[in-house]
Amino acid sequence: MKLKDRKAIVTGAGQGIGRSIALKLAQEGADVAIAEMNPDTGNQTAKEVQALGRKALSVSVDVADQKQVQTMMDQLLKAWKRIDILVNNAGFDRPGSLLKVREEDWDAVMGVHLKGTLNCIQALAPHMIENGYGKIINLSSVWGKRGAVSEISYSSAKAGIIGLTKSVARELGRYQINVNAILPGLILTPTIAKMAEKYQNMIIESTPLKRMGKPEEVANVAAFLASDEASFMTGAMVEVSGGWNM
Repeated sequence: MKLKDRKAIVTGAGQGIGRSIALKLAQEGADVAIAEMNPDTGNQTAKEVQALGRKALSVSVDVADQKQVQTMMDQLLKAWKRIDILVNNAGFDRPGSLLKVREEDWDAVMGVHLKGTLNCIQALAPHMIENGYGKIINLSSVWGKRGAVSEISYSSAKAGIIGLTKSVARELGRYQINVNAILPGLILTPTIAKMAEKYQNMIIESTPLKRMGKPEEVANVAAFLASDEASFMTGAMVEVSGGWNM
């Protein structure tokens, strides 16, 4: 188990990609804190982690709220003494085209995706700097590189995560803290399952592998980046998209 006895935090781990990452890290030997706004789904993922023989903590938190994030980090460090891995996965979507996107939707999406990622890194970075060790993995998206019609807020937030990842990687590299991003393509999550089939098919048709990805396929990459096998990778943007963005 390449993550044996590591301590990890995964935000937005109640379902979809976040849940799969939490379970994969546990399978590789890590104890996992589930940071999730929905306590019901968060508790369920925590039970699944425990069923794999690892410790789990479920924390209800709004990552867009800096005070809540700091309180969560303080609680986790008190309980576990250290955190080795941070996976910033929390996010959601409020579609809107350029001329119709509402300010409140823009602020909400940016708040969770981009500000939430920053909040978690800022709260945990001093601890990782002190330890001279850390793995930070941020979930961006192929849409953060190529943009998307009627996804102004989401695409902008995901592009911001790319810039944030590279900047943080430059700042924290001297402390042997690796900071990387994963850019999923079309992945079969509960959200994507609700997408109209014609839009799913448009993306699948332009994907060389001619299918959607599975959350577990993203989780496999996250586990690699969280391990010391990826010790010389930082500031990298790893696309898990079936070749969609080639």
